[in-house]
Amino acid sequence: MVKTKTLKISKPKSKKKKDDVAELREAVIRGMQEKKGHEIISLDLRKTGNSVADCFIICHGDSTTQVDALAKSVEEQVYKELKENPAHKEGFENLEWVILDYFNVVALIFVKEQREFYGVERLWADADIKKVANS
Repeated sequence: MVKTKTLKISKPKSKKKKDDVAELREAVIRGMQEKKGHEIISLDLRKTGNSVADCFIICHGDSTTQVDALAKSVEEQVYKELKENPAHKEGFENLEWVILDYFNVVALIFVKEQREFYGVERLWADADIKKVANS
């Protein structure tokens, strides 16, 4: 079983400087929470030594329609807060999974069956995994 901690996300604060990964991670999470993403988790991959990004944020929706809404909400929230667009995005053709790649932070949004099939949390079980508290 994968060991997890709970991560509480708050509203954006005024001009307090945080590291870029934390700001981006929290903006992605707020975008997911806005459209009721299920089982949001944050995987901090920085200490694993061999990762493609610093952080993965994962959630799932109940349908392809919700996956689309979640992905659009993440894009809107990140742009609104940080003026950043994803460097790469994929999965909008079928909407069973969507990847929004912001280089250091990658948002992964699935329908539940695909999330279970790919098992990203199991693949990166050595990461610092935090379950996001419901907003």
